Amino acid sequence: MPEIDITLMQGLMVAVCGYLLGSIPFGMVVAQIMGLGNLRDIGSGNIGATNVLRTGNKLAAFLTLAFDAGKGAIAVLIARALFGEAAAQIAGLAAFLGHLFPVWLKFKGGKGVATFLGMLLALTFPIGVAACMTWLGAAIVLRMSSAAALISAAPVPIWCFFLGYPAGIALTIVFAVLIWWSHRTNIARIIARSEPKIGKKG
Repeated sequence: MPEIDITLMQGLMVAVCGYLLGSIPFGMVVAQIMGLGNLRDIGSGNIGATNVLRTGNKLAAFLTLAFDAGKGAIAVLIARALFGEAAAQIAGLAAFLGHLFPVWLKFKGGKGVATFLGMLLALTFPIGVAACMTWLGAAIVLRMSSAAALISAAPVPIWCFFLGYPAGIALTIVFAVLIWWSHRTNIARIIARSEPKIGKKG
């Protein structure tokens, strides 16, 4: 962990703002604006870009991906500019938790992969790029967004160690555990060979 150089009140403010930003369900917002219906009634019912893609609208899926990644990155960058590295990590974690457990959706949110990657790019760009490239490679080979997410998240703490960001090891372990936990139903379907491929319409 980085040196704690913020006050308790600053930390709480960063956490609350990061959570509220992360809790904005951009997938549902984009789907409603573009007339795609309620994402809860489509495919897996998830609010992320992969499920938006199941509507057949690639632009909507791209916008969802960009906005979900962007909210993680923005939370980190603003917190870092105001209060430093410890605040950036708190904001990133809070935004991620906001996406997983948004108050507006009765704490039933998305899987958090795009928000995780956006946060990681802002927190430590080389490691973020490595995670994104791992996700992309796994997605191309396996054609499963969930499997790509699991494969990309698992080694990030190791990359933090070897690529010179030891302060991020503890945080990225937490992220990896939460991503694997949020994909527990996907893991069961992968084992059963019933996990849908990327782009399959719901």
